[in-house]
Amino acid sequence: MTSLPPHDPADLLARVVREEWGRLVSLLLARFRRLDLVEDALGDAVEAAARRWPQDGVPDNPVGWLHTTARRRILDRLRGEAMAQRKVPLLVVASEEGGVVRADPGDLVEDDLLRLVLMCSHPALDPAAASALTLRLVLGVGTPDVARLFLVPEPTMAARITRAKKKIVAAGIPFSVPSAAELPERLDVLAQTAYLAFTAGYAPGSGPDAVRTELAGEAIRLVRVVLGLRPGEPVLTALLALMLLQHSRRDARVDATGAIVLLPDQDRSRWHRDEVREALALLDSAVLTGPVTVQTAGYAVQARIAAEHATAPDARSTRWDRVVAHYDTLLALAPTPSAQLARAVAVAESDGPRAGLAQLDGLDDQLPHSHRLPAVRAELLSRAGDDEGAHAAYALAISRCANDAERALLTARLEALDAAPG
Repeated sequence: MTSLPPHDPADLLARVVREEWGRLVSLLLARFRRLDLVEDALGDAVEAAARRWPQDGVPDNPVGWLHTTARRRILDRLRGEAMAQRKVPLLVVASEEGGVVRADPGDLVEDDLLRLVLMCSHPALDPAAASALTLRLVLGVGTPDVARLFLVPEPTMAARITRAKKKIVAAGIPFSVPSAAELPERLDVLAQTAYLAFTAGYAPGSGPDAVRTELAGEAIRLVRVVLGLRPGEPVLTALLALMLLQHSRRDARVDATGAIVLLPDQDRSRWHRDEVREALALLDSAVLTGPVTVQTAGYAVQARIAAEHATAPDARSTRWDRVVAHYDTLLALAPTPSAQLARAVAVAESDGPRAGLAQLDGLDDQLPHSHRLPAVRAELLSRAGDDEGAHAAYALAISRCANDAERALLTARLEALDAAPG
């Protein structure tokens, strides 16, 4: 853990929690092996920081401060439990690694964060719950944003995460890296978890951030680490290609003020071409030429959609007919409403706004709380000349949008529509 530069205490605390939560959890869990104590103690430490840093000043090492404070809270709790039970629990074992307890021999990987991810993707957990728990516990994604990714109400997601935590404790799921023989069964859930984390970085949720590139970068790091353990694993190869193609545009996604820059308006000279080349090479690798799982095929098709944008010299040169065909393949593999919405956009670019609007029929029932559906409808109605319908759709999208940057973009579009002559 490293020190951070001086900053507004509240902003810096939010940044530390966002970027370092998983590492703090994994470090404490490696030592104390008590998930309940670790989460409670970290929560207490964050609350203490929120009170004390504005008054006492930000410490030189904010991350270390949170770690030390949480560690002391855990030790206090353990002493209290020991006194209540009149015995000393065998939970903290000193070692040559500074008191860190290893639940496995560590011969596969020396990465506490990966151990935490693999604990959360244990086969005893429901895959959806495992993914949600990893987003919350490992990468610090807020419960409202996790709920949005899974298209469920926040109370439902909060209960799901709580049940997963209780399952880990009740079932005695170890904080460990499984053996090489056991690792394959975790890979699909691990890939799903990493992809959802990556999506959380680039699908604006609640709050001010238009993008969270650090979160997306951490998801890529996790995939690279596990791919190092399982070279040539198809599901991870396809997923890494998809992530790299999307991540390559990170510097062009927002402008100097933090406002969102849509794909057609992005400065393509700022795209990371080295990552594009790596991703294209992964898509051409032999491991993706043979029979693969539906999940692997889904990632590969999405990567090929991204590759159509990455290889087009400018927005006008995009082969939208190919993009539509790729979405047809994707929907055959996994008919999700989000993919259907994306296909409607591609159809509009290929065949015109009216054709795209026709593809939106039936999506309102499947995406009842989404702001993106009315936002797409508003844009297509505007292109089709229906300003009144576009105004109503923009207003609905704005009312549903919880992200400041995305809401600002929608508001600007609505204002431009209203200001247009006629």
